Amino acid sequence: MLQNFTDNLELIKSKVTDIGDGLLKSNELILDALEDCDAQKFHDAKGFIKNISSKTDEIDNEIIKVLALYTPEARDLRRVVAYLKITNELSRACANTRSFIKGFTDVCADVDTKTIKEYALPMQSSTVKAIKTTINMINIDDIDEIQECYNDVLIEESKTDDLYEMVEANLHDMAKELNQFEKFYRMLRALRKSGKIADRASSIANLLVYIQVGGNFHK
Repeated sequence: MLQNFTDNLELIKSKVTDIGDGLLKSNELILDALEDCDAQKFHDAKGFIKNISSKTDEIDNEIIKVLALYTPEARDLRRVVAYLKITNELSRACANTRSFIKGFTDVCADVDTKTIKEYALPMQSSTVKAIKTTINMINIDDIDEIQECYNDVLIEESKTDDLYEMVEANLHDMAKELNQFEKFYRMLRALRKSGKIADRASSIANLLVYIQVGGNFHK
């Protein structure tokens, strides 16, 4: 029974990692697309996060079966419960990514290159770093290392928040006319989605810390 439980847990972890890898690839391609407002790359980025709801539902069903069959305890129970929450965070991160793609595809060509380089690219770069570090944490067992990675994720999340606040504060300076205001408002709305992806990454990272050390959820 123990081996069956371990095998099921590894399968769940593998499926969670696959979704995380797709989320990472999608956001990496978005980062490339922002360089020159490449509509095709924006479109291709959506391909890495297709059918996420069905994939997360499948994982959740596997988790429920594990809970019913093996009644895990201690760290094993923490891991199973955390994975159940992680699938929800991944689903939300993918939804935010789709919204970001749609929102920025609509506005990218209308936003000047300086604004993209100064705000959009650094924000998305930090988002990508946060996702990448979080996905790497799935296979880390050392408590000190996983805590260090978690801190790195929080730093990148904080950068996205700071950059968003900066571009929001400068909105009136950039938008001299009404049509420009609408343009930058749509850009802000899209950039907010990039920040929310980083938020979801930090929530997942927090859950991965929880698996190792227990305690209360920070978020």
